[in-house]
This record gives sequence, structure tokens and C-alpha cells, in this order.
Amino acid sequence: MINLEVPVKAKPLINQAYQAASQVFRPISRKYDRAEHAYPKELDTFAALVDGLNESGEGGAGASGVRRDENGGDGGGNVNGANLRTVLGTIEMCWGDVALLLSMPRQGLGNAAIASVANDEQLERFKGTWSAMAITEPEFGSDSAAVSTTAELDGDEYVLNGEKIFVTAGERADSVVVWATLDKSVGRAAIKSFVVEKSRPGITVERLEHKLGIKASDTAVIRLDNCRVPKENLLGSPEIDTKKGFAGVMETFDNTRPLVAAMAVGLARAALEETARILSEAGISVDYDKPANTQHAAAATYLQLEADYEAAHMLTLAAAWMADNRKPNSVEASMSKAKAGRSVVDITLKCVELCGALGYSEDSLLEKWSRDSKILDIFEGTQQIQQLIIARRLLGKSSSELK
Repeated sequence: MINLEVPVKAKPLINQAYQAASQVFRPISRKYDRAEHAYPKELDTFAALVDGLNESGEGGAGASGVRRDENGGDGGGNVNGANLRTVLGTIEMCWGDVALLLSMPRQGLGNAAIASVANDEQLERFKGTWSAMAITEPEFGSDSAAVSTTAELDGDEYVLNGEKIFVTAGERADSVVVWATLDKSVGRAAIKSFVVEKSRPGITVERLEHKLGIKASDTAVIRLDNCRVPKENLLGSPEIDTKKGFAGVMETFDNTRPLVAAMAVGLARAALEETARILSEAGISVDYDKPANTQHAAAATYLQLEADYEAAHMLTLAAAWMADNRKPNSVEASMSKAKAGRSVVDITLKCVELCGALGYSEDSLLEKWSRDSKILDIFEGTQQIQQLIIARRLLGKSSSELK
């Protein structure tokens, strides 16, 4: 049975994350939306505080992983609720600003990949690194199995060649988790992930992208030209297991998709709260004791948006709870990402519409949030890809049977 009540032990964390979002993120949100590619220096001091929380075991803004025992069992049940705490903290932080959370040192999506699939020695060796994640290439978008970046073993090192695009924190991060194939002829089973330190010869940042939203977060194009990394930097097993196929490397998404869903939930809540404030000042109140069709049209619309938000919120918490309890959560991870990603776009755009000129102007953050929201429906697997994954699992179809 899933209990989605917020644990008492998590409430101090939620309060700390909320205070950080309201006191650190919100005041500089518009500043770095306008100053695209400028690094938010205010985050350096704050990042040290987050590191302290994570070290003490009270983290929640960091990138924890979905770790299972070798047999995929329950591993003894819930140990510390790390994933749920991370999701709850992410929701609060993204109530403040999504792009600023993505700009936090040592909290990259690559860190979640390391936390999910690295062995104990790698966890210790890469502790403290700030790692981006590089999957997408110019030739493909959401089809992660189409990776063409190569990794060839040469003695005690792998030689990586290829180009990666849309790498979040690609310029600022210390390292990049690069997805590459050991053998193209084998297919998706040969795709592995490698930790590539930015200091290594052969890895270069080609350019930064200009974007619709999340402008405070740098998004880079990275090229790998005969970049050599130790074979110990391959995350997980180097064996090509055609029976397991792509499942090993895809376990990363079981962790990162609920995190993206949590980002969407936090942003949606921010938009709903701001809209409720503006409607209230305009004399429109939302009455939860009356049917929607007996209220002002704006209030009725608001109730629909809030219901959509609640559904996304519950799905996100469920995916994190299952990860903490060592239960397979791939379907729930995709469901939470699909629901929250679509909902936050619908909610933020409708909030802009409900608030009229106030929603469209820069006097409010609503217009910024509407721009920021779209990426949450795209990265870590688009809406369409999530629906395809869910359909395959529910119908028992393979990727070749259901495209």
C-alpha cells in the first residue's frame, strides 16, 4: 500500500527548500532570465548549504539515485526515503525557479545517473563532481537507442568520438555522463554511459544554445574527438548483455523522470498561487464548497487546473515512493513525467490567459513560467515517447512491435 502523506521527518527539509526558493531563487529569477548564459553567482554560497544537508542525510535538492539489489528485489524495504525527499525538495525549489535549480553546482542530471548505476567505488571516486548528462545527438532526439557516439576500448582506456547536443549545464559542469555505443552492430544492448571529466583532452564545448525558457541554465553542444577515459569510468558493467538489452542504461530514467515531473509540479503550483492572488485582487474568489458551474467562469477554470495539478502531484510522489521501496517504477516514472509535463504547460498558459495583461507582462513571473514550462514536456523523453513507453508496458509489446 502506498502512503503519500508527507513524512514528518521531511517537513523540516520542505521548509528549508521553500525558504531557499523564496529568499534566494525568486528575487533573482527575472535577473537571470534576462541575462542569458550569465552564471548566477548567488548560488555558490547556497550550494555549500545544500552540500551540508546532503552530507547530513537531510538532503532533498540533490540528485539521489534509484538503486536496487541485483535481483531487482525489494532490498529490505524503505530505508531512508531518499527519492521522496529529493522529489519534495525539488518541488519547493522549482516553485522558486526551475532554471536556477538546474544551475545548482553538483546537482546535474548526470549526478542522478551516477547515483543510479555507479558501483560503490565509482560513487566514492565521483563524489563531489558536478556532472551533466549527454544523450541527444544531431541525428536523433527522443530515441535514445539511436546513440551513434562510439566508445572503443584501447588498452586500459576507452576512446570516445561523437557529438552531443542540448546538454544541460554542459559548460559549467565538471564532468559529463556520455552515452556511447561499444558496438553499433549489436544495437541498443551495447550502449553504455561514461563519466568524462571536462579537463580531459578531446572534449570541447562547441557553443551554447539560445532558448525559449530556462535561460539561467546553460545548454551546450559538446564534441568528443578521440577523447580518452579510463575504462573504470564506464558506469555499471562493461559486458554487452543482449538478454538484458537496453534496460541497464535506461534505469537512469527511472530516477530522472520523476525529478523532471517534480520540477513541473513545483512550477505549476507557483503559477496557480500567483493566479489565485491576481484573481482575488480582481474580486474573483474560488469557492471549494460550490459546484464549478455555479461560480465565475475564471474560478471554474481555476478549479479544473488545480485538479490537473493534484493528479500530477500524486503520480510524482508515487513514482518516488516506489523507488524508495525498491519496487519497479519504470511505468510510474513515465506516467508522472507524461502527466506533469503536459499539465504544467496547460496550467501556465491558461494562467496567463486568466490574468490577461498582467499575465502577459513582465510585471509578473507568469509569462516567464509559461516559457519555462515547455522544456519540462520535452527533455528526459518527450510527451509522445512517454505515452509510447507506457503503452508498450501495459500491452506487453516490445519496441519493435509497437512504434
